[in-house]
Amino acid sequence: MVADQSLQGKVALVTGASGGLGAHFARVLARAGAEVVLTARRLDRVDAEAGAINAAGGRAHARALDVAHVGEIGPLFDAVAAEIGPVAILVNNAGVGGEGRALDITPEAWDQAFDVNVRGVFFCAQAAARQMIERGVAEEGGARIVNIASIASHTVLPGLPAYCASKAAVAMLTKSLAREWARHGIAVNALCPGYVETDINGAWFATEAGQRQIKGFPRRRLMEADDLDAALLMLAGPAARAITGTLVTIDDGQSLP
Repeated sequence: MVADQSLQGKVALVTGASGGLGAHFARVLARAGAEVVLTARRLDRVDAEAGAINAAGGRAHARALDVAHVGEIGPLFDAVAAEIGPVAILVNNAGVGGEGRALDITPEAWDQAFDVNVRGVFFCAQAAARQMIERGVAEEGGARIVNIASIASHTVLPGLPAYCASKAAVAMLTKSLAREWARHGIAVNALCPGYVETDINGAWFATEAGQRQIKGFPRRRLMEADDLDAALLMLAGPAARAITGTLVTIDDGQSLP
């Protein structure tokens, strides 16, 4: 892949970047020229991912962050601005699965899904927007917030009511923030991926029932992480100049009836 330098000079922060889609998104942004800050609860894992990006010629940094602990978010953004530069691109990727049927899910499991998937997304976006405004990034026209939602934001995924509800909240939150921050020039959008095999769902898709689910998709396959690259770069870069409050579904037709 030839590097696209459209994000040259931008600082991008990715939450939940210890593996899976988060680590993939960080690599994509780095190849596009951004200086990337990878965050997750496990510093050892994001440190390894950042090291791989640096070894490949990119620029990356690792920081510990648990988005469920809201008190960590503001100080983390302040430290990044002081040590690396103000955040111009936030990819709100951190999330949990929220498995459990409606009759069985516990209050603790429900709260965990919303603490990470909604509360964490909101307060990371808030911290990023404040910094983008205060440090002049928004005024320059390059401020981008990309929330990672899911086809679960608009399609029922059986056995995942907490996850579906949390991702639907992310979708409406994206529109609300886009409307409120439009006058500041901050583009807020959401990417709604279909099923890509990750640490969250890998064990399920290895089962017989998981294989039956894949065979039920219109194209009878899972997506590849690379299928999301073009949409991510569009929403994170100059192409999003006139795109805000938009939910972009990339799912290989999985949500088609």
